[in-house]
Amino acid sequence: MTGYAVIIEQGETSYGAYAPELPGLGVGGASIEEVERLIREAIPLHIESLRAHGDPVPPPSTVATTVIPAPAALTSTASDPQA
Repeated sequence: MTGYAVIIEQGETSYGAYAPELPGLGVGGASIEEVERLIREAIPLHIESLRAHGDPVPPPSTVATTVIPAPAALTSTASDPQA
């Protein structure tokens, strides 16, 4: 299956998602599930808009892999006595 890679980032109060191969496309939401849904809806609309304006549609070419968890030392907080 070929598709666009999507990056999901956690902010201080929300999540954001974007597809690096589709500049100008980004969504935000309260949860990972919400941004996944929104980006799935936004990609076809973005491509439709590119075509309507005569802009090229970049083909998917990014290879994505499974997320590798960060080491505990990077995810613990300074107030954690076990850090």
